[in-house]
Amino acid sequence: MENFRLRVFRTVARLLNFRMAAESLFLTQPAVSQQVKALEAEAGCALFMRSAGRVQLTAAGKVLLPFAEQLAALAADAHRAVQQTAGVEAGSLVVGASQTIGQYLLPQLIAGFLAQYAKVRIEVRSGNTRATVQALIDGTVDVALIEGPAMRPEVHTEPFADDKLLLVTAAADAWADERILPEALREATLLLREHGSGSRRVAERALEAVGLPLRTLRLGMVFDSTEALMSAVEAGLGVAFVSQWAVRQRLSLRTLRPVHVEGLDLCRNFLIATHSGPEPTGAAGLFRAYLLAR
Repeated sequence: MENFRLRVFRTVARLLNFRMAAESLFLTQPAVSQQVKALEAEAGCALFMRSAGRVQLTAAGKVLLPFAEQLAALAADAHRAVQQTAGVEAGSLVVGASQTIGQYLLPQLIAGFLAQYAKVRIEVRSGNTRATVQALIDGTVDVALIEGPAMRPEVHTEPFADDKLLLVTAAADAWADERILPEALREATLLLREHGSGSRRVAERALEAVGLPLRTLRLGMVFDSTEALMSAVEAGLGVAFVSQWAVRQRLSLRTLRPVHVEGLDLCRNFLIATHSGPEPTGAAGLFRAYLLAR
């Protein structure tokens, strides 16, 4: 119900970074630039200044921002009011999910939820944990399912499922199915997910806890998807930490094998993220309650 150009404007205005805004909105960077240019043409003036790699609001942009925020709040109120007249079990729900959850858990979760609430219309938007949390804050998703801590005071999180990262290697590697000490990781090439990934954050913290910060290791390629990461390990490009949910099919096919690292705590929770404050209502409240009751 909110004007999309204003939503893009608000996101860029808060982040002051077109690339990060694109990630948050699940758009390409050129698409974000196009929306901003269209809004500037409509307003008849520039809303952002771009110079030396920096983005700043112009005087006109600073004037527009509070109105854009008020319109976003009004659109959210209108959406809730319309949903209430239709009945909570016939509302709509936009779920944001980090990649591992979105690809390997969410389809089954949604199927179970829709078995009880068949009239709820669900839309799913995926990204890494940082982008998914930002989408929740921006109001582009109603509830978020993430793999790492939100680290934002305006976001409340609750665990709904357990996970464990596994160190995996190619089936033919000498480390396959072996036990190693953490120090041995200095000898390997470690492949990683991108910054903002929940699984990367968990792996970093576990390694730091045993005296192995990433800067002391031999780092290889960085990937923006778990599937690409696992394919690179299969090709023998290095080892990687991957969710047990993501890797279980490849383990059963024996194209990847686990490496058991002694003393490394790689357990974590998958989290439901909602706005801090009152518990969510409507379809979002039903979905949260369904996940917590499983």
